[in-house]
Amino acid sequence: MLEVWGRRNSFNVQKVLWLVGELGIEHRHIPAGGSFGRLDEPAFRAMNPHGRVPVIRDGELVVWESHAILRYLAARYGRPNLWVDDAARRSQIDRWIDWSATSLQPDFLLGVFWGYYRTPEAQHDRPAIARSLRRCAEHFGQLDAVMARQPFLTGETLSLADIPAGTSLYRYYGLDIERPHLPNVEAWYARLQQRPAYREHVMLPFDDLKGRLNY
Repeated sequence: MLEVWGRRNSFNVQKVLWLVGELGIEHRHIPAGGSFGRLDEPAFRAMNPHGRVPVIRDGELVVWESHAILRYLAARYGRPNLWVDDAARRSQIDRWIDWSATSLQPDFLLGVFWGYYRTPEAQHDRPAIARSLRRCAEHFGQLDAVMARQPFLTGETLSLADIPAGTSLYRYYGLDIERPHLPNVEAWYARLQQRPAYREHVMLPFDDLKGRLNY
């Protein structure tokens, strides 16, 4: 049985569990990281020498790094709907996955969610937070332009591209921050909320993280 290691309120673990839910893969979730510990145990370090979650074990295979896990699961279990062999089509999906990792996630998850929500208010770097909010508005504005033409990031149906960026939306719209009105992104978010796997694995309370730099 597939094992998924990580804590459910981890952004990167949520990506993996959302995809597992979409694919209907029977799995065992093993809490690890944060208050659950285990990341420094020799057995865990043997799976991931970096000591981070998420990690999956599928039979004898171990995969770490959330986007590598997404690609593996889609290739192994998601054909033909969530994995395609056509190189051009797959490159379109990969572009959005990498964009999420290199542009959206640093500005939102690190700059806003960590800088504003998880950092105690007395330690806020307000100019840095304001810069990150402006960049997030630009990033989501780009997504809004895409969603004006189609319901999902790469077309008419959910693809692997939607998962990294889409996981951000629950927290982005759950924070008390200034956000531009982006009707197409909001409609996309509404479509994601209709998916049972998104509701189960992404739409989880995160108030226990407020003002906490440590777990």
